[in-house]
Amino acid sequence: MRIDQILTERRPVFSFEFFPPKDDAGVARLETALAELALDGPDFTSVTYGAGGSTRGRTVGITKRIKEDFGIEAMAHLSCVGSSVAELRGILDQFGEAGIENVLCLRGDPPAGETEWRPHPEGLRYSTELAALIAADYDFATGGACFPEVHPEAVDLAHDLGFLKLKLDAGVRFLITQLFFDNELYFDFVEQARAAGIDVPIIPGIMPVTGYGQIKRFTEMCGTSIPPALERELASRASDSEAVSELGVAYATLQCADLLARGAPGIHFYTLNRSPATRAILAALRAARPWDRIAAPV
Repeated sequence: MRIDQILTERRPVFSFEFFPPKDDAGVARLETALAELALDGPDFTSVTYGAGGSTRGRTVGITKRIKEDFGIEAMAHLSCVGSSVAELRGILDQFGEAGIENVLCLRGDPPAGETEWRPHPEGLRYSTELAALIAADYDFATGGACFPEVHPEAVDLAHDLGFLKLKLDAGVRFLITQLFFDNELYFDFVEQARAAGIDVPIIPGIMPVTGYGQIKRFTEMCGTSIPPALERELASRASDSEAVSELGVAYATLQCADLLARGAPGIHFYTLNRSPATRAILAALRAARPWDRIAAPV
C-alpha cells in the first residue's frame, strides 16, 4: 500500500526505521527487533540505504522480507551517492520487481572518510532530480527528508524551504523530519512550511535516547541540538546506561504525546534496530491516546 494513501486514511500513523546490518550479530539483532516490533502493528517501516558501502545491496532484501514475511508495508531509502543514473534505474527496477511501492528520495551524505559531497559523474546532484526521475518513469509513492533545525548546508530557513518546495514539485508526497528533541522546533518549522506552500504531511522523526555517547555522536553528525535541561540530565547519568535509557524512554514518550496532542500526523521512530524503547513508548501512547485531544491537525 502506498504511504501517501496510508497517511490519507489513517491518523495517527506509527512507523519504524531500520538499517541493513553489517555483520551476523547485527542480523540477529535486526531479526529480533523485527519480530518484536511487528507485534505492535506499525503502519509502515523504512529501511535505510548504505550508499557506496557493503550494506546497500541488503536494502531490497530486508524491505521485501518485512513486507512479505511480516505483512507490514515497507519503504526503501535511495540516495544519489555513488551511483550513475543507469545504476539508480537498476535499483528502482529491483524495488518494483520486489513489490516495493514506496521510496524515500535522498541526496545522501558523503561516503565514510569524505567530508565533501560529490555527485557521480554520470549521476544526479540533488534529491529533487531523483524524485523527478521516479515521477517520470515509475509508480512509487515518494517521500523526502526535512530538517526542523535547517539542513546543515542550507543558507537559511527560507532557502531550505524553497528547496523543499522543489521536492514537492518533483513528486514528493510526504516528508519525514530529521530527529529533534524540542517540539517547538517542529511546530515552528511546520508553520513556516505551510506558509511557503508545502502542504504534504510532515511526520516527526523521533529517536529515543538509549545511550549518552551514542546520541552525542548522532546529534553532532546531523546538526541536531539537545535542549540544555535534557543535556544536563543525560550527562548526570552518563555512567549508568540503564538510567540513560530510562530517561530517554520517558522523555520520548512525553515528546511524542505532546506532538500527537497538538496535531502531528504520526511518529516515525528511529529504532536503531532495537525494540524495547520503541515498544514501551508506543504502548504508552496507545494507552493514553493523546491524539484524542487534537485541536487541529498540522
